[in-house]
Amino acid sequence: MHQAGTAQSDFGEFAPAKVNLCLHVTGRRADGYHLLDSLVVFVAVGDRVSLQPHSGLSLQLTGPEASALGTEPDNLVLRAARLMGAKDLALVLDKQLPVASGIGGGSADAAATLRLLARTTGHPLPDADAVLKLGADVPVCLAGRSVRMRGVGEDLTPLPSLPPFWLVLVNPRVPVPTPQVFAALTRRDNAPIPEMPAAALGSAAALADWLRGQTRNDLVGAARQVSLGLERVQVALETVPGCILARMSGSGGTHFGLFASESTAEAAASHLRTAYPDWWVAIGSRQ
Repeated sequence: MHQAGTAQSDFGEFAPAKVNLCLHVTGRRADGYHLLDSLVVFVAVGDRVSLQPHSGLSLQLTGPEASALGTEPDNLVLRAARLMGAKDLALVLDKQLPVASGIGGGSADAAATLRLLARTTGHPLPDADAVLKLGADVPVCLAGRSVRMRGVGEDLTPLPSLPPFWLVLVNPRVPVPTPQVFAALTRRDNAPIPEMPAAALGSAAALADWLRGQTRNDLVGAARQVSLGLERVQVALETVPGCILARMSGSGGTHFGLFASESTAEAAASHLRTAYPDWWVAIGSRQ
């Protein structure tokens, strides 16, 4: 599992996991798209996309999470490749992140494909509208840095320099279909995220305190209605020693625990793997 570093070769690109430290649903457009306000960071845990010359465009899936995916034409990697005009390439997706788990996944893979093809072919990246049509999370995954994400995913503002911290990611392997989660929402006009004060940037503990007191994930209640058992993950994380904030990312079911030191995060991940051997558990520093 990729747990540290973002090394890439000329023919490969890392696709880091996206984590929503908080996610407020602030409205809904007439076309049905929800308006969001979210603080997003990326973790040194993820998939990898690579390529080599080939006759025709193809995709091979490898890695421990590959069995949950298919290579159909609507796979986001293939869609991103076609958007870049790729024709004679064999793409390989090393799938390390659980599918449909609220941490970017397919969007991160699509963004990595765009970056890889832009770098290896010299072709420019698609315009912003075309990138957004691949998926609401693709623009933020293409940016690949800590941002405040608003609108339907297109409005990205870099965050100030955050203190160092480590994240333990936990997924119980419970399906959490995103459309069902949004459909289960009972309120869609919540308040936006308040401005982050300078004091919150002083340490991981200060950041966690501010996040806990001033922000939330508005999708938690709906996700728990759609997929029973998610509350168990929350409890498991927030009660492990050293965890200073536990929360669901995106529409679920991956939850994250925020830790001030690598050693406490490592100990927590080890404990969770032993206590819940069927769960997916990974640890990574914020990129």
